[in-house]
Amino acid sequence: MSTIRDVAKLANVSTATVSRVVNNDTKYKMTKETKERVWDAITQLNYKSYHIMKPQNANSLLSQQKSSIKIGCILSVTKDKYNDPYFMSILSGVEERLLKNGYELAFLRTGLELNDRNTLYSTFNEPVTGLILMESLNEATYQYIRNQVPFIVGVDTAHTDIDNIGYDHYEVATKAVQYLIDKGHTRIGFIGGNGLNANIRGSLRYKGYYSAMHAAGLTVNPEWVINCQWDEGLCIEGVDKLCKLKDRPTAIFAASDLMAMAALSSLYLNGVNVPSEMSVIGLSNIDLSKYSNPPLTTLEIPTKEMGLVAVDLLLSRINGDNLLPKKVIIPTTLILRSST
Repeated sequence: MSTIRDVAKLANVSTATVSRVVNNDTKYKMTKETKERVWDAITQLNYKSYHIMKPQNANSLLSQQKSSIKIGCILSVTKDKYNDPYFMSILSGVEERLLKNGYELAFLRTGLELNDRNTLYSTFNEPVTGLILMESLNEATYQYIRNQVPFIVGVDTAHTDIDNIGYDHYEVATKAVQYLIDKGHTRIGFIGGNGLNANIRGSLRYKGYYSAMHAAGLTVNPEWVINCQWDEGLCIEGVDKLCKLKDRPTAIFAASDLMAMAALSSLYLNGVNVPSEMSVIGLSNIDLSKYSNPPLTTLEIPTKEMGLVAVDLLLSRINGDNLLPKKVIIPTTLILRSST
C-alpha cells in the first residue's frame, strides 16, 4: 500500500506539499505543474489514506454496522444535477430502495464534477463501500474510483467489469423507427447526442436508426440527422434548420423525450403541424411527455425500476456475491399518443 512519502518521492515534492494538494490548501502558493505532478503520482500509485477490506462471505454485511457502510451515486448530467427527469426517476428508485434497507446516499456527484481532481479525491478520500454509477467515465477517473470503491453497479454504463442495469439502445431505436416506417413514413430524421467516441455515428441509438432505415431500403439524409449533444437549445436550433429544408423529413425519432419535446416546440414555432406534417416519437416516457403539445408518442423505459434493481445488485455484492459481473437488460414498451 502506497504512503504519502511514496507520492512525494514520485512527484519530487515534500510530503507537506502532497498534503496541501489533497486537502486543497490554498494558504501556500504552488504552480499548476506541481499540482499535476502530485495528482499524477496519486493516481499512478493508487494512494489512499485508508485501507479497504472487502467482505469475504455472505454474512459480511450483517457483521458490519450499517452506519459504517457508505454508499454514493454519480449522476450523468452536464447542467444542474437535478434538472434531468430521466436520471431523477432512476435516482428516486435508488433512494427508495436504500431507505427501505436502512441506508441513505452519502453523496451525490456528477461525472463532470469529478473531472476536477480536487473534487474527485475529496469525494473518495474516506472509505466508500458502494457506488451507483450512472455515467461512463473516462478511463483515468474510472480506474481511480475502481481502486477506491470495492463495490460498483453501473446504470447503462460501458464499463464491463462491473454489474450493469440498462436497456438495449440499438433495439429500442430500431423499434421506434420501424413503427414510423409501418405508419408509411419514408423520410425519417434522427435527433441524438454523441456516442463514446464523440461522434454521433458511434451512438447505438443512431446505429439502430440507421440499420432500420437501411433494412427498409430507405435513404438516410445527413441533413436530417441532428447532433444536439443532449442540449435543448441546440435541438431547437437544429429542428429550426430542418424545417427550412425543401426536402424535409415527415417524421423524427428523438433519442430522448426531452429532445423530442424541444423538437415539438420548434415545430410549433415554425408552423409545422404535428402529426399531419411531421410525426415525432421520443424515448423514455418521462412524466412530462404525456403533457406535451401534442402528447408525445414514446418508448417507455422503466427508469425507477432501474434504480431499484441497481441497489438490489449493489447490496447483493456487499453481502458477499462474488460471481461474474451481471448485465441486466430491461424491456421497453411503445406508448402511443397523438404526436404520431
